[in-house]
Amino acid sequence: MLDLGELETVSDLPHVDDVFCCLGTTIKQAGSQSAFRLVDHTFVLGLARGGLRAGATQFLLVSAIGADPKSRVFYSRVKGETEAAIRTLPYRGIQIFRPSLLLGNRPEFRLGERIAMIGAPVMPALLFGRLRRYRPIQAATVARAMVTIAHEAPHGPNVFEYDAIRASTA
Repeated sequence: MLDLGELETVSDLPHVDDVFCCLGTTIKQAGSQSAFRLVDHTFVLGLARGGLRAGATQFLLVSAIGADPKSRVFYSRVKGETEAAIRTLPYRGIQIFRPSLLLGNRPEFRLGERIAMIGAPVMPALLFGRLRRYRPIQAATVARAMVTIAHEAPHGPNVFEYDAIRASTA
């Protein structure tokens, strides 16, 4: 078993072509903002750097809608800072997936997400135009989109939000 805190120093990683990073937590689950940053920034960046050492040419990251390094919202700011740091790495392809609320079974109970999931069937009717990007999406749909895009391997940093994620699974 590999300690995520050791990713920066591990040198005997097996060769890989692509790195899929779906690592993330919540501030509540992490227990503090610093613990959240450790998981959602430090560990993600360590994985990305480890992928380069393992020969990967493509990094695929699940981030979040609203990620922005200049955001006043801590969660969105950390996600944006992480994206910005990943973009500086010499991958041929960086694919960033920015879902809104991820739907699917979870081992832990999250009241806010449970309430949102109940309203999810009517959200598409309410979230249209520029608000479409905030529509909830099945985690399995995001996963299928990541695999599809990995096979296509587009160059450069690319960002996929709701419509692009759905289109890549059609």
